[in-house]
Amino acid sequence: MEKNPCDQMKHGEEEKHLTTKLGGLKTMPFVISTETFEKVASFGLQANMILYLINEYHMSNAKGANVLFLWSAISNFMPILGAFLSDSFLGRFRVIALGTFVSLLGMSLLWLTAALPQATPPQCNGLVTESCASPKAAQLALLFSSFALMSVGAGGIRPCALAFGADQLYNPSNPENKRVLQSFFNWYYASVGLSFMVSITVIVYIQDAAGWVIGFGVPAGLMFLSTVMFLLGSPLYIKLMPDKSLFTSFAQVMVAAWHNKHLALPPMESDPGIWYYHKGSKLTAPTQKLRFLNKACMIGNPEKDIDMDGRAINPWNLCTVTQVEELKALIKVLPIWSSGIMIAVSISQHSFQVLQARVMDRHLIPGGLKIPAGSFGVFAMITLTIWVATYDQIIVPLLSKFTKRSRGFSLKERMGIGLAISCVAMAVAAMVESKRRATAIRQGLGDEPHGMVHMSAMWLVPQYSLIGLAEGLNAIGQIEFYYSQFPKSMASIGVALFALGMAVGNLVSSLIVGTVDKLTSKGGKQSWVSNNLNRGHYDYYYWILTILSVINVFYYLICCWDFGSSDNKNKIVWDEEEGTEDELELELGDHAKGVASH
Repeated sequence: MEKNPCDQMKHGEEEKHLTTKLGGLKTMPFVISTETFEKVASFGLQANMILYLINEYHMSNAKGANVLFLWSAISNFMPILGAFLSDSFLGRFRVIALGTFVSLLGMSLLWLTAALPQATPPQCNGLVTESCASPKAAQLALLFSSFALMSVGAGGIRPCALAFGADQLYNPSNPENKRVLQSFFNWYYASVGLSFMVSITVIVYIQDAAGWVIGFGVPAGLMFLSTVMFLLGSPLYIKLMPDKSLFTSFAQVMVAAWHNKHLALPPMESDPGIWYYHKGSKLTAPTQKLRFLNKACMIGNPEKDIDMDGRAINPWNLCTVTQVEELKALIKVLPIWSSGIMIAVSISQHSFQVLQARVMDRHLIPGGLKIPAGSFGVFAMITLTIWVATYDQIIVPLLSKFTKRSRGFSLKERMGIGLAISCVAMAVAAMVESKRRATAIRQGLGDEPHGMVHMSAMWLVPQYSLIGLAEGLNAIGQIEFYYSQFPKSMASIGVALFALGMAVGNLVSSLIVGTVDKLTSKGGKQSWVSNNLNRGHYDYYYWILTILSVINVFYYLICCWDFGSSDNKNKIVWDEEEGTEDELELELGDHAKGVASH
């Protein structure tokens, strides 16, 4: 039975009225405070963790660093899984809610490792960890469980928080919508920056001054506040249902190409009717690169492949030309993406630098403020923030006078310069450590690994600042490069690729440390990454990273040459819907650059 048109109109107005009660600016205190508390809590734990593993679990320097590399790798990989679950099955609200709860559980377990004496090995007064009792399997299981839960929680929160906040404000019918979204992104980015600053300074200071029980209890308390704040806002949120994920689309193309492998590809100049595409699509035929994937959009039997409405009967057997080209675009950038793995290795070297700072004079000025060893990473963050803030407003106008390009450096140039600066950063790290080690030995501290070296820890600031600048150039350049090659619908893939690169970089870091430790300690020799910094050769370790970074720069140049030109002539004209959520995707992508770079 048909409804009366008047009833339909009334129902529509009621539904619109109910919808307008959800979302909006009233949700922002809940969304932004949730993200702020979570970031302060989670990143405040990582900065000083190497000292906790060495002092309380009696791990060697190399083993402690490897544990943290693996933890970071999992934490960087899990957001990709979280994004897939959010887009395909659960929706953003549920994934964030689960993420906050799991993170809280992980931080609570970590707090218990510090609060319960039975959770850690007996205290040891020896100068070397080899003479201390090793942790039991159950103690390590509790510790690693807390790390795993925090990684899973981060996988639910990080890929969804920015987009979920934008969902609450996105209203195309509002002429001020773009301004409102811009204001939200600015506040969100400011909260992220402030969170990092607080976590790496205040939380680390609390851990040093008040001990691990309070130092881990404060982040757990903040995570509890984050969870409560997010759930309190639940009645006010717009909760969008999950849609098909790009990961599903990529899988469909690969499965369809394999399913149609028996089909013979037509000549390059063939009838466009053989290819499957949606009505009105600008992409009516696939490109000739990676031709084997073209079989995924090739119509073998119209009667079996296409229904009466012109749609594919089984999307796992027949995909659109657009789907095929999206996967090709992803594959095409993978070589350049792989060149970012080595800079991820350089960025992740914080643990050893904390150990260096611990035995140096950390006073900002003689007799003045003493900086915690775990807080020196703030100099990298300050440099990165200054670069991001000044690049568009000051540096680009100056560069454009010389390069004759409106954007100053091209994206490839920015990435390449970032890689080159990371080489310099590792070389500086090697030279500073060589000077620190020589100074320690002159003081007679060769066998006193915890003896204070008469050398200012401010010597570490240049390498941190160089790494921050390299990250500002390469990391943000990477994400912008991916956006320049992808359609708007793939905006989130750029951030996902960056996170995956960081994850692989952490794994490579673990492999390098493990290999160096094993090879250099053969025959009873002192390992280069020994527990005794003064007898080891961490300077040699940094020189290895320098050499690998230089090799990576040449590899990057080869990848750029193979990729070809990125100018507009060679770009695919993608199907983009204007006035739809594609605009939101692009806005999210633009502002995710700064968030991801942290």
